[in-house]
This record gives sequence, structure tokens and C-alpha cells, in this order.
Amino acid sequence: MTTIGRRTFTIGLAAGAATIVAAPRALAGARHDSTAPFFAESTLWDSTVDPLENYHVHGLVVLADDTILVATEGRYEVCDAGPRDLLVRRSTDRGETWSPTQTVVSSVDGQSWGNPTFVADRATGEVFLFYMLSERLPENTTCSGDSGELYVVSSTDGGLTWGTPRPLAGLFDHFPYDWALHGPGPGHGIQLDNGRLLVNVAHRRVIVGNTVAQRFYGMAALYSDDHGRTWRATGEVPVSTDYPINEARLVQREDGSVLVNGRAASGGNRQRIVAISQDRGLTWSPPKLDGATGVFNAVDASVVRYTGGPRSRDVNRVLFSRPDAPMRWNMTVSVSYDEGHSFRYSRVVNPNRSYYSDLASLSDGTIVLVYGCEGDIASFPRRIAVARFNLEWLTQGRDSLARGPRLAEHRHDLGRTAMGARRPGGTVSVVREPTARDGARAVYTPRAAGDWIEYPFETGRGGEFEVWLRYYRPVAGGLVAVTIDGQAPRVSAIDTTAESSDGYDVVRLDRLRLGPGRHRIRFTLAGPGRGGGQLISLDELSLVEAPSPADVRADITIDNGEQGFTVVAGTWPGGTGVAGYYGSNYLSHAAGDGASAVRWRPAIPGDDRYEVRVSYSAASNRATNATYVVHHAEGSTPVAVNQRIRGATGPRGGEWVSLGTFPFRAGIEGRVELSDAADGVVIADAVQWVRVG
Repeated sequence: MTTIGRRTFTIGLAAGAATIVAAPRALAGARHDSTAPFFAESTLWDSTVDPLENYHVHGLVVLADDTILVATEGRYEVCDAGPRDLLVRRSTDRGETWSPTQTVVSSVDGQSWGNPTFVADRATGEVFLFYMLSERLPENTTCSGDSGELYVVSSTDGGLTWGTPRPLAGLFDHFPYDWALHGPGPGHGIQLDNGRLLVNVAHRRVIVGNTVAQRFYGMAALYSDDHGRTWRATGEVPVSTDYPINEARLVQREDGSVLVNGRAASGGNRQRIVAISQDRGLTWSPPKLDGATGVFNAVDASVVRYTGGPRSRDVNRVLFSRPDAPMRWNMTVSVSYDEGHSFRYSRVVNPNRSYYSDLASLSDGTIVLVYGCEGDIASFPRRIAVARFNLEWLTQGRDSLARGPRLAEHRHDLGRTAMGARRPGGTVSVVREPTARDGARAVYTPRAAGDWIEYPFETGRGGEFEVWLRYYRPVAGGLVAVTIDGQAPRVSAIDTTAESSDGYDVVRLDRLRLGPGRHRIRFTLAGPGRGGGQLISLDELSLVEAPSPADVRADITIDNGEQGFTVVAGTWPGGTGVAGYYGSNYLSHAAGDGASAVRWRPAIPGDDRYEVRVSYSAASNRATNATYVVHHAEGSTPVAVNQRIRGATGPRGGEWVSLGTFPFRAGIEGRVELSDAADGVVIADAVQWVRVG
């Protein structure tokens, strides 16, 4: 990680490609030097200064005249269903100064008002604030509500005054899931190109008497075609316990379709859940996981269109914000140039504790980020900050509104062309689904390891290209070896096994100089994936010409409990009592004779040397000789670690100690093992491989 000014820039997501377009028009009302990066931040609410106990969950909207409205829940208790007011602050000078806090909805007799969500009508100027009244059943001992009824209130004077709240009860009663809680947003809804107002709403059954799976988490939105006078329910994203979509955001893509991107309600370190509507929100495709934004804590994150969109001549840019870590740390914003199928550039806004966030932009291109940050509570922030920065700051000068990102993408659809691809055996089918980039993906079922499918592709005049692959990860995914013109690219092995449920992922295979004319890319089944499957499913190949490299994370990290981690023998209970661990917990075992053991098995992307690092929570009762055995391309190397000594803090969490640098072959043969043969408590947390070749 490289320090730049007062904040930090980090190599971030495995990110994708961009589309070349004409240089964008300058946005109206420009105030900042279009080439000079700038960043500013101020605090809107701080629980150590302001009167209420906590401030959490936000809404954000920028009106046509650049008035900024920010809403939050003012909490009398650190609790999701305790007494809560809905508070608003506004700025009429582009975020330089802010009005005093305005209480729009007050808690009376303990009422719990939550999930503030804005949407503004660009034709009438009216801005709507959606929220819910949360209630708990008497037998509910948690701090989450069982039911939540929807309300909306609006303002016609830019948020100075607000009208009479309207209840929106009964709009979702016809769904067959016995949903009781209806939580808008939070954050913001959108207005589509045809004027429709669309606000996503998350739903579930009561907590009492229902397991997480039995709560039927789902999303069905509200829409209005008469400027907010009446509201109706859309169809639901097909409900599935494998895709428990919860707090989410909407964005309309260039082709008019609408993407919903949401968190998993069940928490953990997860990919995002996505679905597509091709009829402006009325019906939705089956949900899938999407690795475009990486794997991070299941938290409310924001996605927003920045430039471009339907019938626009501007560059298509979509922004995404989230705490990029397994726990709520490291607030990061990324930009996509391909409608959210991948995110190319990223920058850390705050490396410390970070929570919910929302994004918007001003007419001069200033990006506005509202986010919770800092404090000592894992799930609730100390303060609510508003950051303002420009595209030049976000991309570190690799993109600007004046000149554009200077990217060219050449796309090759691997789904619709699959039937013409070469193969020595096996079967090929084409699955048509809206979550595929061009509406279809290929499924190749080999007969045995060594079978392959090969596609030709053209480079025109030739040149230097980043080679990107968007592929599908089924539960039955196999280990795939990749070659381009018979040579192994830098990423030559991909375990396509799903992380938890089926979905898409994207990877940069290499940066190559390719001559003009025809080339070939081959995908070979190298063996079963870590889930035991053998399928190969492919979506899109992209060749990207770019003057600046994308931000690509260079590490492979496996935490305890994640894919690639196995308890080989013995009982290793989880714990959180000692800080310094990576992710949500660590495992431990008392000193023993080596009969109890755990294993981390990565998918190594290419033949090379990798530094192996381990994370653990250090304490005085830990083993001084916890012995990790690194199995690599040249044999096995035991390395004893004194787990009483703390490691170096990582930017995404954990405290890390290096075991050394070792050669590994591409694939899933390498591993690290740890047993209880030690003189104290042995901690099994996370292992990381960092490519150094």
C-alpha cells in the first residue's frame, strides 16, 4: 500500500474492463480545477458530541440545484429496534457548510423509525423520504424488529419543510411469504429514463419462531409512474435461501435494464447478490452471486450511476462504496466502466472502522460519500462523515471528466458462440440468463480431466492488451487450466467452484502483446475443483487497451471457515476474546500431540514464488512453537511461529507474520497445515499467499 496525502491508496479488487466512448462533456457548474485532485471531509453527527447515543443507517440525495440532503437514524440506544428519530441535515453550498439537525420524524413512546431512503423526481422537484416503523414481539429478546411498516413523507422546497407522512401499509400483503418487515433501501432509490420512480424494499418474516433460512429474506420494490402520487409493488426477486438479499441499491444500465446489488442478510464475508430487471423493475431475474466487487463484510453498500446511462453520450461510469474487509474496516470507493460487471480503479477513503455508506454526485462532478466510521463497537459507528472528492482523486489521475479514461474494450461473447468452439469431446450447452453480460453463458461438461474447449478471437491491428475473463462459478465447478496461443498466462489456473452459491466472477488473466489477426484461448479441465465438481462455465472474454493498469489484488487469503479451509482432525472451537485476528473469529486448540490438525488449501493462479503469511491473535498463553508446514513445489517446509508475539497489522484486518517465500505450482496442490503439537494454545486463523514473482 502506498500513502498519498492524508488518505491511502491500495491495490483493490480483481476488476474488469471498460468501453471506449467519445470524450465526455463537461458537467455543469464546475468549481474545481478539472485536473487537480481534491478531497475534503466533515462530520455530520458524532455520538461523543451530539445528544443521542448513536447515529447509524443513512440516506443521501442530491437535488437538481445541488442541494444535498442527508438523513440518519438518531438512536436513543445502541440497538436496531430501540427508540429512533429520523434526522436530516442539508447543504446548499455543495457540502461546504451544513444546516443544523432537523428532526423529520420523532420517536414518541419509544417508536423505532428506521431505514431512511430518498428519491427525487427531476420533473417536479419533489423529494420523497421513505422509512419504516419497526416493532418487536414481546418474546423477542434480540435487538432487531419483527415487523416494519412503510411510510413516506415528501418535501417540495428542497427539504426545508416536510409534509404529512403517508402510511403505505398492505402493498406487499399479496406475496406468499408471510413477510412482516418491509425495510426501504436504505440510502436512495432512482428515477429511470422514462420518469418512473423506483425504490427497493427488503422483506422478511418475523424473527420469533423462525431460523435465518425460514425468514425468507427477499426484495420487491415500490414504483410510481405518476410522480409519487401513488405507489405500487413490483414483483419480487425470486426468493431463495441461497441468496438472502437484504439491504441493496438499484442502478439503471445503459441498455435500460435495472440492476439490484445487495448484501446477504446472514452476514459473514460474502460476495454481493445481484438480479436484473428488463422491464424497468416490474419483474426480476433469479438472483446470483457476483464477485465483481470482491469479497467483503456483508454490509449495506452503495452503488450509483456517475456518468453515462441510457441514451447518454458520456462515458459509462458506475461507483461502488463499501468497507473492503471481512469486518467493517477500510472504506473504499471503486469505479466501473462496464456497467458494474467489473470495477477497475479503487481508492481507500478511510482505513479505519467503516460501516454503512451511500453515494451521490454534484453537477460539477464532485462525488459525495456519506458513511459511518470509527469508534469501538463492531457494528455501530461513532460518527457519520461526509466526504467530497473528484474523479481525479479517486482514480489517482487515471481518469478525468475532461479527457476520459482512454480505455478501449474488445468483447468476445463466450456464451452465444459456444456451439462453434472446438473441443475433443464432452458436451456444450448455452444458458440464457440476464445476469450473463450478453444474456448467455456457456456450460462445458468434459468427459474427464484433460478435455478442453477452445475459442478463436481476433485482435484486429494487434497491440498490448489486458486479457480479462468473466466466468460462472457453479457449486460443481472444476479446476480450469487456461492457455492463450498455447502459452500459460500469468493467471493460468482457476478453481471455478462457487464460494457458497452459484454466481459470476471476473479475473485478469494477463497483460500481453498480441499480434494482429486470429488467436485462440483454451480452457482445459485440470481436475476437480475444491468442491469436487468438473463443470466449466464461461461468459465473456475482454481485451482492454489502457494506458494505466487496473487495481488488482495480488494476494490469496483463506480464513478459517472459508472455502479451502478444513478441520482435518480434532475439535477447534471458535473465539473472539483476543483481538488481532482476521475476519469474524479464530479457532484454537490446547497443546497436544499432533493428533488434531487444520489445513488451508489455496487455488494458486500461476507457477511462481509466493510469500506465505499467517494471522493469529497473540496472547501470553499461546504456543511459542506453533508449527506451520508449508507444502510447496519443492517439498515441505516446517516453520515454527511464536504466537505470543504480535504480527504486523494488515490493511484489511488481521496481524500477519511471514513464514517465508516458496515456489508453488498453479492449481490446488499446495497447502499449509497446522497441528496441536506445541507448548501452548495453538491459534488457527487465516493464511495468505502473496505473489512476488
